Amino acid sequence: MLEDLAVRPPDPLLKIIKMFREDPRTDKIDLGVGVYRDENGVTPVMKAIKEAERRLVHEQKTKTYVGQQGDVEFLRLFGELAFGDQAAEFVSIQSVGGTGALRLGCDLLRNAGAKRVLLPTPSWPNHPAIIAAARLEQVDVAFFDVARQEIDIDGLIAGFDKAERGDAVILQACCHNPLGADFSMAQWEALTDAVNRRGIIPFLDLAYQGFGDGLEQDVAGARYMLARVPHAVIAVSAAKNFGVYRERVGACFVKAPGSARAAAQSNLFSLARANYSMPPDHGASCVRVVLSDPGLRTMWGDELDEIREHMKKTRTTLAAARINSIPMHLIAGQKGMFTSLPLTEAQVVRLREEFGVYMTDAARINVAGLPANEVDRFIEALKAVA
Repeated sequence: MLEDLAVRPPDPLLKIIKMFREDPRTDKIDLGVGVYRDENGVTPVMKAIKEAERRLVHEQKTKTYVGQQGDVEFLRLFGELAFGDQAAEFVSIQSVGGTGALRLGCDLLRNAGAKRVLLPTPSWPNHPAIIAAARLEQVDVAFFDVARQEIDIDGLIAGFDKAERGDAVILQACCHNPLGADFSMAQWEALTDAVNRRGIIPFLDLAYQGFGDGLEQDVAGARYMLARVPHAVIAVSAAKNFGVYRERVGACFVKAPGSARAAAQSNLFSLARANYSMPPDHGASCVRVVLSDPGLRTMWGDELDEIREHMKKTRTTLAAARINSIPMHLIAGQKGMFTSLPLTEAQVVRLREEFGVYMTDAARINVAGLPANEVDRFIEALKAVA
């Protein structure tokens, strides 16, 4: 049977990672991988996490399973960080990273009878694969003008007409990947009214809390929506804001009426059991130690502030470049690590082959591309901030 398997195309991002590693040029730039890097090109381990690890090494007494739900105290603290007091009413389960939380959430929606998931596009390239793996139908909804770097909130809400009651819509809570353009509070209010009016379940993807304007500011819109909808699914990742990428720290939270909470929890347990059984512990334990200790929590917050300010400084520097075909000034006002530029697939290939600039291609976005005389100027701007 295995001889009959067809070779699957490589994930575009993983393909870019491999090509970058094999490129011998010393001045190459990696813009493909969604990880934070400091001025030296390093993704550091936070000092607060290192101290938490030291404590765990000396104090942890067992490596037995943490249980079906995962680290319950981690879930409580992590939930409060994201949702405040609302978190106490949510069903929760620790997951294998934010990706695992997204898959659990999609599987739960299917168990509950959902058939479609609206996906505002462009979106994170792995969203479609997760939706398909859960045997849900993906319905693309255009909501962003790449050339103008603007969210089309009216177009997005109009796209909700494609859904039936009980279907879901994935909304990134902050620091949008790959756009960097976040919803304003007025737009969150409009979205909340729209999902309630249409009977759509919001599925919030929160992967970058603290990378935009601050821990509280980045989730203000999501908290507004969660306080006003009857049902919601939320996937949360600690990979970025705690710098524990490889530890796969995530959680899936569900808002449901009181009568449905036990069923939601038992379904999450059943789905996890058939997938990975028990969640990994080390990374979640580190996050728990940091959040439960006032001193470490302050240390972590200060480090997160430094990371955010470095990203903002980089954006400001890049936005200062004068490129007539791109409204570069808008890049400074975007949030997090990402932005999408009006480059053609051929121009992305040229940037990689001639200049060693690696980024995911824009083949699925219909854009005219940069004029030839502006590509070199764009390269100079990237080199200035690399």
